[in-house]
Parts: sequence; structure tokens; C-alpha cells
Amino acid sequence: MSKKELVWAMASAGVIWLIGVSAFVLSYTVQIMENPDHQANWVLSLTLIPAIAFGTNFFYGKRFKTNGWILGALMFGLTFLLDAMITVPVFIIPAGGNHFDFFSSPIFWLIALEYITLSALFSRIWKNKNRFKEGSIVNQL
Repeated sequence: MSKKELVWAMASAGVIWLIGVSAFVLSYTVQIMENPDHQANWVLSLTLIPAIAFGTNFFYGKRFKTNGWILGALMFGLTFLLDAMITVPVFIIPAGGNHFDFFSSPIFWLIALEYITLSALFSRIWKNKNRFKEGSIVNQL
């Protein structure tokens, strides 16, 4: 991965993280489910779908060819760091949580799996879309 690709991947991850944290925090303002923590995780899981679609489109719109699994792992790695440095100290600790509880939660790791898998899936979609646009699929027939 080139330095330029790394910068764009970090920018994409930052945007996805910002959307995800915003949705997670805002979900506490309107309580629909009995357990607000479960509600926040559901909202985050659902919000990640369009957020990751946007982020991967943002990245692959620059015509990068990075493998989607690698991109997803890299972007999630940055999200992990942002959660450790910002999300947990600003939102979780004041609510009575801590780093250990946050990062040892099975829900956190399910969301991580969703993040990386969606990144790989959407990377495949954007790469195929670009190949079709360029006519390379038609030319191969």
C-alpha cells in the first residue's frame, strides 16, 4: 500500500468512525429498546452499512487497487485506536465503563467482523463497478 493510499484509507476510516460514533451516541437520546446499550449497538451495526459503503467508495473512487480485506483491517485498526483514545475516555468512562470492558465485549468484536467484512464486500462491488464502467468486462468477452 502506497503512502497516498494509506492517507486516503485513514481519511475514509476517520469519516466512518465519526459517523459510527455519532450514531452510537445519538441513539441514547431516543430510547426505543429497554436496554439503551443494546440499542446503541444495533444502531451502530445498522449505521455501519451505509457508512462503510460511503467510505470504501470514497477510497476506491481514487482508483486504488488495495485488497478489500486489507483495507478493512487497516481501517478498523484506525477505528480501534480512535476508540481507545477518544470514544472510551470521552463517552464510556464517564458512563461508568472502562477500556477493558469496552474492548473485551463480544459485541465489539462482532461489530469489528462486520466492519472488515463489509469493507471487503463493498471493495469488490466498487472494483467491479469500475471495471464495468471502463469496459474491461465487455472487452474480455
